[in-house]
Amino acid sequence: MESIEEIGFGGLKLIQSSEGFRFGIDAVLLADFAAGICPGADNIVDLGTGNGVIPLILSHKTKARSIAGIDLQAKAIELAGRSCDLNGLGERIRFIQCDVAKLQKEKPDLRGTADAVVSNPPYIARGAGITNAGDSKFLSRQETTAGVKEFAAAAAFLLKERGHFFLVHRPSRLVDLFYFCRTYGLEPKKIRFVAPRHGAKPNIVLLHCVKGGGRELDYADELYVYDETGRYTAEIMKIYEKTR
Repeated sequence: MESIEEIGFGGLKLIQSSEGFRFGIDAVLLADFAAGICPGADNIVDLGTGNGVIPLILSHKTKARSIAGIDLQAKAIELAGRSCDLNGLGERIRFIQCDVAKLQKEKPDLRGTADAVVSNPPYIARGAGITNAGDSKFLSRQETTAGVKEFAAAAAFLLKERGHFFLVHRPSRLVDLFYFCRTYGLEPKKIRFVAPRHGAKPNIVLLHCVKGGGRELDYADELYVYDETGRYTAEIMKIYEKTR
């Protein structure tokens, strides 16, 4: 079953399937994080785009002329394309079905074309958790053909020199993120931890890397999702562009 949901950000609408992976706050935080650092990026690529929510939000939060979403799943690409048409964004956004692990071989024309790459990749490492390879939710949550290594390699392939890579992940995978980003010449430049509330352990991390960047990492203030009353904090409300 499908539904059309209004997600805000200038009246954007998103088609979602009840059987597929539905976007969460991590996608919104990633789009805002990238837009805040690179609002003028002209060509942006989203790796593992899913239902295309990140390209849609970036079309509102940035002035990018071209935004591409890449995903392995044909159904996700089909839904994303329909959402794009529904919002009249066909001239700015396109979606490409391709395995991130095979991107360099299958899409050689994309080499060095992106000013910025964003990604909300599967969080669960290969072999961890319950597996059901035929489930679209499983494909979105757990590394299958592509893990952190392959996403970092694909980002490096897509980016121009001094291009920007943004990703959202779990703090427990931070060593992998640093290792593979640096392995492929993507130097971590800014990190921000996100916690459910003040005093709780972070459960999300936002990372900004620069292709060929210098070795200096900046720590942004921790972001809290909920306040003491259980409502979104003022900063989260601002990110969502909402008022109380």
